[in-house]
Amino acid sequence: MSNGDVLFETSIPDLALIGRGKVRDIYSVDNNHLLIVTTDRLSAYDVVLPDPIPGKGTVLTQISLFWFRMMHDIIDNQLTELSIDDVVKDKALCARLRDQSLVVKRLKPLPIEAVVRGYLIGSGWRDYVDTGKVCGIEMPKGMQQAEKLPHPMFTPASKAEAGDHDENISYEQVVELVGEKLAARVRDVTIQIYERASEHALARGVIIADTKFEFGLDDEGRLHLIDEVLTPDSSRFWPVDQYQVGSSPPSFDKQFIRDYLDTLDWDKTAPGPELPTEILEHTAAKYREALTRMTH
Repeated sequence: MSNGDVLFETSIPDLALIGRGKVRDIYSVDNNHLLIVTTDRLSAYDVVLPDPIPGKGTVLTQISLFWFRMMHDIIDNQLTELSIDDVVKDKALCARLRDQSLVVKRLKPLPIEAVVRGYLIGSGWRDYVDTGKVCGIEMPKGMQQAEKLPHPMFTPASKAEAGDHDENISYEQVVELVGEKLAARVRDVTIQIYERASEHALARGVIIADTKFEFGLDDEGRLHLIDEVLTPDSSRFWPVDQYQVGSSPPSFDKQFIRDYLDTLDWDKTAPGPELPTEILEHTAAKYREALTRMTH
């Protein structure tokens, strides 16, 4: 199950495994609840790498909890009063997984990823260089890499099947997928959360360049924030003191790993390359710093 202080994969005899994502193992608790364990697995370019990052699952879980609680007045979320101790009998296993597991509501996920961009970077920057637009939205001329956008932009993506890449889609396509009322609510909530989080982060010396959220519906059709929130896996975090327009800033997220992988002769398909110890340790430190900065 684990190798020293890392958790690559879980096995919980009491519960039925529903699926393993790139990072999360999901178990059925009952008709209304799921157990989500965030492992230390690391994926890059949609490939799960062979080496886990020590402590990563705990960082992602704790930082998500922090944001879920901060945003609860904006939108309902997946959290429940239950913990792993309420649903798993093996006390040693509970102790091992407690900090990186959540018992959540069983909700119906929307078929989209709600991406919000505050800065021109990543695929948004590449799109702009090629077309002068970001996800089909016309942008001012002469913008530079990493420049702050005039206002936060909702640039949704379709959820890909396992192994495929998410594809950027238009707002009109979101309306087709989920309906006009729900599309508008998702867009507005996404930008509201991003603006509140950005203000909080900026006061702690961190720029949130972009991030993505996932949403789900309960049986009454109420919208909930689900999955992970504003983590180093789902966001680009930049240190304010090293931010400079015109270049890609260093970051507290897995961009560091991507940059390293780009130096290798690897075709971005499985299996992924093994990572040197210093790269793993440096990445673990980046994740821990993101948690410390955001939550203190």
